[in-house]
Amino acid sequence: MTPDPTPLEISPDVHRPLEHYDWNAIFQHLDAQGWALLPGFFTVPAARALARTAGPIALPALRLALYQRLLPLARAWAAALDLPASYPDDYTDWMQRNRDAGQHRALSAAGTLEQGGYQALMQHDQGQAVFPLQLIALLSDPEADFSGGEFVMTEQRPRMQSRPMVLPLRQGDAAIIAVSHRPVHGARGVYRVTTRQAISRVRSGQRAGLELLLHDGP
Repeated sequence: MTPDPTPLEISPDVHRPLEHYDWNAIFQHLDAQGWALLPGFFTVPAARALARTAGPIALPALRLALYQRLLPLARAWAAALDLPASYPDDYTDWMQRNRDAGQHRALSAAGTLEQGGYQALMQHDQGQAVFPLQLIALLSDPEADFSGGEFVMTEQRPRMQSRPMVLPLRQGDAAIIAVSHRPVHGARGVYRVTTRQAISRVRSGQRAGLELLLHDGP
């Protein structure tokens, strides 16, 4: 599905305040697993309203708040991986860095998958200015609206088989996930793990989800 070029503005009060969550625990789970749940992030009415949207979604206040929350972990991961990436304190400066790198395409969007549909393994790591963490959310009810359609992440570790993970999302739940790479502390030091995301085949009904990126695409 080709996204509508005009982002839809959504009121910032449709989601639970970030302060509701234990961010120390979230960072620990992200370090350990590459993902962390935000249970009940969207109310059911808000999730259903977002599910009716097909195309880019503008959540500027949420993007700003998430950037500020996730900035320490993004910097820590870059330092652990000895990457040249740097993330400014100010989100406006970060987005200007996107523009300077030729990244103008909105990546944040709501989308649906019909019966038989799926999303192949992918990453949102195109461009020079890539933020290493993003938010995803499930907008429809897996107990009533669809079956199948699990959100799956894989991790490829050096000299090991890929590890699949299924995120236990319910309607309105969100999760913070690694976009493409993250550090893992092993017995011989830090090594780099490559992560990808997918959605398994929808067996029945219609599945709606949201992806919120903190960088734009080229």
